[in-house]
Amino acid sequence: MEIKLKEITVRDVVKNYVNNDEEGVVGYDGKLNIRPKYQREFVYKDKQRDEVINTINNGFPLNVMYWAKNCEDEYEVLDGQQRTVSFCEYVVGNFSINNLAFHNLTQTAQNRILDYKLMIYVCEGTDEEKLAWFKIINIASEPLREQELRNAIYTGEWLTDAKRHFSKSNCAGYNLGKDYMTGDYIRQDFLETVLRWISNNNIEKYMSEHQHDPNANELWLYFNSIINWVKTNFPRYRKEMKNVDWGKLYNNYKGKIYNSNEFENKIQQLMQDEDVTKKSGIYEYLFDNDERHLNIRAFTDNQKREAYERQMGICANCKQHFEIEQMEGDHIIPWSRGGKTVSENCQMLCSDCNSRKTDR
Repeated sequence: MEIKLKEITVRDVVKNYVNNDEEGVVGYDGKLNIRPKYQREFVYKDKQRDEVINTINNGFPLNVMYWAKNCEDEYEVLDGQQRTVSFCEYVVGNFSINNLAFHNLTQTAQNRILDYKLMIYVCEGTDEEKLAWFKIINIASEPLREQELRNAIYTGEWLTDAKRHFSKSNCAGYNLGKDYMTGDYIRQDFLETVLRWISNNNIEKYMSEHQHDPNANELWLYFNSIINWVKTNFPRYRKEMKNVDWGKLYNNYKGKIYNSNEFENKIQQLMQDEDVTKKSGIYEYLFDNDERHLNIRAFTDNQKREAYERQMGICANCKQHFEIEQMEGDHIIPWSRGGKTVSENCQMLCSDCNSRKTDR
């Protein structure tokens, strides 16, 4: 692989700059692919974007950027997309800084930006070499996430279509799932989550198998099925639903029929139960009755000390004496049977007895 350092002006990079869904993001008189398929969307905040312009305007050195040469006079950005889009968008007039757009500047000030020399390493080699180099040199202030790195490996029509559904600005996947999912969809979090669901946590295997598919219809239909299943079983939306692992529940319980009214009645009761400290866990609890999803409120140190003194250090189960540090607070009437986390319902068990009780 051959690598050369070049000085290229902002003026040259901005020439015939285009940024739209149909044409993609290109510059350098149509010869530079600024956003290849494996690259993420623009993620710089306004402050970061403005700092790029301020750096150029003051003549300070901008971090070195990396291009890959594909064929004669055609290139793609390996590292530096965010900086490149920032100064291109400013020069073409798509944002201003301190109420000054590029066209508001004097000719001298404009030329100072346009004539700024960018330090760019250009590499030439096989696709595998370029992608490997891309992973190594991605040292910008916004490091790639795991899914963004996977996208660098499994490029193709399938990935392009998957990103159209789940990681483009105002995409359908975001609009459909924003109330039920967390994360930054632009940074591939939505795509990663749905891939984790459909692949049972083997994302690389799924992407490898489908890399050369003509579209991502299977993934999109699967996601729609999850959301429809959730809305059918839980027609009343609550903010806690945003933190539920819905794909896992769908995969495990989609073949069964549930009564949404019964679910709603239980949810109302549990939402009002002060002992339930993790409200988002209610939804998973409804399916498997595992109280660990709810993070049932524990007895306080004072409540445990009171019960310990009352029992004179004797385990309520095995009747042996223990120091308080060797014992744990336990519900006399289990929470599942209406017992509350109050002093009157607290008993002290030795760690072994409490563990055996939990295991049952």
